[in-house]
This record gives sequence, C-alpha cells and structure tokens, in this order.
Amino acid sequence: MNSTPHNPLSITQQVALVSLRTVVGWHFLYEAYYKLALPGWSSSGVPLPRWSSAAYLKGAPGPLAGLFLRLIESGWAGWIDNTVKFGLLLIGFSLILGLFTRTGCIGAIVMLTLFYLTSIPLSGVQQPGSEGAYLIVNKTLIEGLAVCTLLAFRTEKIAGLDLLLKSRTRRESAVQARVTAPASTPATAIAADSVHLSRPRD
Repeated sequence: MNSTPHNPLSITQQVALVSLRTVVGWHFLYEAYYKLALPGWSSSGVPLPRWSSAAYLKGAPGPLAGLFLRLIESGWAGWIDNTVKFGLLLIGFSLILGLFTRTGCIGAIVMLTLFYLTSIPLSGVQQPGSEGAYLIVNKTLIEGLAVCTLLAFRTEKIAGLDLLLKSRTRRESAVQARVTAPASTPATAIAADSVHLSRPRD
C-alpha cells in the first residue's frame, strides 16, 4: 500500500479500495474464462454449448439489444463474441494486477454500460434464470458505479504494477539525471576567483 504523506487515504480505506478492485477484476476474469472454455461439460456431465451473445440478446429488453441483434444478423456475431470475451479477459487482468488500471476501469465502465443498456430491468419482478427481482437498479449498474469509484480514487496510486513501474521509472530517471549532469562551478566560487585575480598586488 502507498503510505506516503501526500496520500490522504487511511490504510483501511486503501485496503477496501484495492479489495474492491480485485473482486471486480476477478468477476471479469472468470466471466471471460467461462466463455472461452465453452463448449464444455458441467460437473454433472451435461454438455454445455458454445457461448454466444445472440442467445442473451434475443431475450434482452434494453434499447441497445435490437441494434446488436441486427449486427449479429448482418454477420458480426463472431466479432461481437470475441470482443466481449477478450475484453473481459484484459479488463480482469488489468484490475487484478493494477496494470494500466485507468484504462482497465474505463474499459469496464464502457462494457458494463453496454450490458446495462441491452437489458435494463423494468419489470420489477424476478425473471427466469435470475436470483432476484430488480427494478432499474441491478448488479450490472452497481458494479459500474463501483468501477467509477475505483477510477475516481485513482487506485493505481495505491497498489499494483502501475505503482511499481512508476516508482522504478522515477528512480531510473533520477539516476540518469545524476550521471548525465555536467560538472559546474558554483557562481560564488567564480566570482571569488575573479576578485582575487583582479586585486592589485602590493
């Protein structure tokens, strides 16, 4: 954790933020792993088909669902599926490792916004396959606001590879500056030498 004096957050606050970033990253990473691992088999031996966004979008009530369905019907299915899977993968690694954290947070916000707008919960009753009832606010919206919090609090400055890389770059820059700095004579010494040379001898 970053315990430098200019950091206004307490250790408890920093641990909470980094923990939140880690669990959100794990959620993205496992979602990517699951989609990439299909087709496969369940623990009970039931075959699982290859994941496709088309199945999700066909029942999605959000305003963007129709747009993405038309793209899939136009032959964009493979591109959309791969973008979702590898986007989730990269964002998951970014947030867990704290590497390119701000880019990872922005990517997460973009993806969560698209997911939310394709399936905004407006019925207020439990839907088939869901574990709860939602009205406007669902897990996707909450996770999106959590990532906005991570972005606002600049968690890349608290812990992660971004912090280590920044510290290493600063040390290397300081060493390089010391090595390449030209030797210079202080101005006061030059002035003193000039006075001594110009003083008339008795």
